[in-house]
Amino acid sequence: MEARTTRIALFAGLCAALAAPALITTPAAAQATVEELTVMGRYGPGGEPQSLSQAVSYADLNLASPADQAEFRHRIRLTARYLCERLGEDETSTSIAPSCRQAAERDGLAQAASLIHAFAPRGATWVAGPAWAAPYPGDWVGTYP
Repeated sequence: MEARTTRIALFAGLCAALAAPALITTPAAAQATVEELTVMGRYGPGGEPQSLSQAVSYADLNLASPADQAEFRHRIRLTARYLCERLGEDETSTSIAPSCRQAAERDGLAQAASLIHAFAPRGATWVAGPAWAAPYPGDWVGTYP
């Protein structure tokens, strides 16, 4: 009888241990969503390419809106340009392969297209996230339209 009681107690303890994580998990809807994509620039004339990356947030944008989609693409293009200039690419750099900027823009815009395609319209109760802090100086927006 004692062996049976011990087995029942062990089984009950095992069931409780397996059920405990289910009780403390956070629902998927309550988990924070990161609303950004990463632009990657790669450049290295004559040698091993170096790379830099920068996150581009869309937390303050409603990607169901054509105007906000255009703003998101603009942020990606400016960030690609900024990263590639920091890596040493300038407007006069020539190569057979796509430039750092072209490749970074292409990859970033492809990611953006996927996000925009899958984006669910923001509801009436949506509150915009924090404004995006660009990695480059503020005058870049006017200098590089």
